Amino acid sequence: MKDFLKYVCATIVGIILTSIIMTVICIVSMAGMMASENMSQPVKDNSILRIKLQGIISEKGGEQNPLTTLLGDEMEEIALDNALDALKKAAKNDKVKGIYLEGGILSSTPAELQELRQGLVEFKKSGKWIVAYADQYTRGAYYLCSTADKVYMNPIGMLDWSGMASQPIFYKGLLEKVGVKMQVFKVGTYKSAVEPYICDKMSDANREQVTSFLGSIWGNMLKDVAKSRKMEVGALNALADTLTPLSPAEAFVKNGLVDKLCYKSEVKEALKKRMDLKEDDKLTFTTLNDVAHSEDLNEKVDDEIAVYYAYGEISDDRISGFSQEHVITAKEMSYDLQKLANDKDVKAVVIRVNSPGGSAYASEQIWHEIELLKAQKPVVVSMGGMAASGGYYISCGANKIFAEPTTLTGSIGIFGMFPDPSELLTKKLGLSFDVVKTNALSDFGSNGRPLNETECNLLQAYINQGYELFTGRVAQGRGMAQDSVKAIAEGRVWTGEQALKIGLVDKLGNLDDAVKAAAKIAKVEKYTISQYPDAKPWYAGLLDKSTNDYMESHIRALMGDEYYSAFGLIRNLKNQDPIQARIPFDPNIK
Repeated sequence: MKDFLKYVCATIVGIILTSIIMTVICIVSMAGMMASENMSQPVKDNSILRIKLQGIISEKGGEQNPLTTLLGDEMEEIALDNALDALKKAAKNDKVKGIYLEGGILSSTPAELQELRQGLVEFKKSGKWIVAYADQYTRGAYYLCSTADKVYMNPIGMLDWSGMASQPIFYKGLLEKVGVKMQVFKVGTYKSAVEPYICDKMSDANREQVTSFLGSIWGNMLKDVAKSRKMEVGALNALADTLTPLSPAEAFVKNGLVDKLCYKSEVKEALKKRMDLKEDDKLTFTTLNDVAHSEDLNEKVDDEIAVYYAYGEISDDRISGFSQEHVITAKEMSYDLQKLANDKDVKAVVIRVNSPGGSAYASEQIWHEIELLKAQKPVVVSMGGMAASGGYYISCGANKIFAEPTTLTGSIGIFGMFPDPSELLTKKLGLSFDVVKTNALSDFGSNGRPLNETECNLLQAYINQGYELFTGRVAQGRGMAQDSVKAIAEGRVWTGEQALKIGLVDKLGNLDDAVKAAAKIAKVEKYTISQYPDAKPWYAGLLDKSTNDYMESHIRALMGDEYYSAFGLIRNLKNQDPIQARIPFDPNIK
């Protein structure tokens, strides 16, 4: 009877708690809907589009979380798709007279910066102006702000134009301290994703490839800034050796990086002059969100070019992750691509890939689904910040591949990592293991011992087989001999600019270029661009373990990327598929 009452009470408590949780979600959802009505405002006459270059640049915007909105604790974020759409509309909207860029601490991949910068350059072709100001310019923020007609900086401000660096973190010493050894199997001299776990510094091959792609990225930034600031590339590069964030502000004016030193109040006066306003008049600002949600002047037609966003690490299915806000899962992406294949209104599909790779198995499944889609309609890939290893695997079969000059791609290689915690368990924790087995390999993967020679040979053979499959897929998709693919593979990372020269991509260009190419292949002149997959409701993140939660986001903001990466090390190792096709874990480009 006691047990019966206990279970009845537990059930009642469970029902009550569930009801309370559902009620809270409903209330917050209603608050979110009411708040969302005020998230975007109509664009007023004589507006200035103010863009705060602060926080991070994300690939795609999603539904805002009303909890963070209502609590005023939302992290700064620029959604690239939203920003590019807003810039196109602002160029055509007579109510928007110009853009005011506020520089700050901005985190992004070089290719995302490059695409946003192209959007700003295209905006200027409308004849409208851009003005930039900052108390402190990071390199990325300045790269964007250099498009401005006038670049202002605070008289005691800072500007980082000291070049670029890659500073990967190595965990070997940490693992040794806790008694864990990584057992590594790989194919590819340059496949350096395993190095942080088995080395305490870069290998010569990794140093070679990082030096190469950093030089390519920096060269593109120099060329772009030099063109906007009407400077020589060599002179601009020389400044990087002498000007540091600690240089006096006057030096940046003297050397042509900044037009004038002034305070924010003076910048506002300069904006009023451009707007022909009186001293007592107020400036009218609008936001990226407001402009992006303003009326679309393009004609809507039935024929669609679908843009499918595939960004984040690649996994078999949704798992608990710590280092990625978004993941590409084979299960979900395959289902989505099947729907696009069967949609008669969709005439072509552009897959926007921004991924460091991930599970080799999942990459193969997605590749197969893209092949099925391609049999029914054109498929074009637009590479974002990176489309490397598994990210390249899912891209290689497309009819056309576009990349930004600074996209990180290639890294055609496979590796496997298996932790050996036997020292931790036996020597440090005092555990002991025994075994009874029916066959020689029945205890394969045991935590009580390292892999033996036979097991190592089998695993290496399995990795070799995966490499043959990967390079074969690339050869098939790119119309190359497999030996030719292997000559440029070996796990080496290339920029889009370099990849074009060796045949891994077809053209340098942005998402717009990829969409136009897809329409041309599909022989469609008038079309509507539609984005897929649909943005998930904000509350899906409460139940989806693959996304960063509130605490994780703030840990990253407080600790910085370097310490955050180390903090998530053990959890990452636990969640990963042991066989990976991915870029070095974190190039940590500074």
